[in-house]
Amino acid sequence: MATIHPTAIVDTAANIADSVTIGPYCVIGPNVTLGAGTVLHNHVIVQSLTTIGRDNEIYPFAVLGADPQDRKFQGEAAFCVIGDRNRIREHVTIHRGTANGGYYTRLGSDNLIMVAAHIAHDCALGDRVTIANQVMLAGHVRIEDGANIGGGAGIHHFVSVGACAFVGGMARISRDVPPFMIVEGNPAEVRAVNSIAMNRGGYEPQAIDAVKEAFRRLFRDNGGTMTEKVAAVRTALPHVEAVTTLCDALSATADGIHGRALEHTRIDDKRATEVQTVR
Repeated sequence: MATIHPTAIVDTAANIADSVTIGPYCVIGPNVTLGAGTVLHNHVIVQSLTTIGRDNEIYPFAVLGADPQDRKFQGEAAFCVIGDRNRIREHVTIHRGTANGGYYTRLGSDNLIMVAAHIAHDCALGDRVTIANQVMLAGHVRIEDGANIGGGAGIHHFVSVGACAFVGGMARISRDVPPFMIVEGNPAEVRAVNSIAMNRGGYEPQAIDAVKEAFRRLFRDNGGTMTEKVAAVRTALPHVEAVTTLCDALSATADGIHGRALEHTRIDDKRATEVQTVR
């Protein structure tokens, strides 16, 4: 049986697995699923239409599955899905999706979301992501596996942060962050290769060395456009998967709008209304 404190309020339409612990003054809304072993400490709110997997730990005053802060949101059924073994610290807010973003906000597994971070509607986080204190993710942001976002950073809507990338604290990120890179400053610039994250992510030393060589050619050598540099790197290092991943991301960013590949997925206000009507 789940352990539910007598002061907690749990909607009858919630699905609570055995071995879940719900602490004092938590509020669990309708159509919420909590997986086995998940612990809600106290004063946690899970509003509605939210699925939380196994063995998550959620700290006081976190608000999960709340309505999105989007003027186009018309109350449509939209969802928040959180994987397994995440630690979600105090005062974190994670909002559900919207019609013009595919209806889902998604978090993978084994993530650490620190105090007072905000994850907006339609965001998608992979696995083993670290989000530090008071990070702000705007709507439709994508964070890939193993990325690390430093405290107080602000991520513009539709930005992609690549696998094993590091975003420095207080950075203002308005363009895609390439995988495996360290990005800092305002405006943010690529500074180095995040070899520590690559090593932790299981990349072989040869792959890390190849990405360092690609970094030198792409971001330190003078002359040529980025498109020309990417083509040259593809030719020079053709059989290194990590280098191909880096080059593919840079090409997608170049083909995007305002340096954001995901801007192509934006639905304008009229189209969003049509989608909601069909729904």
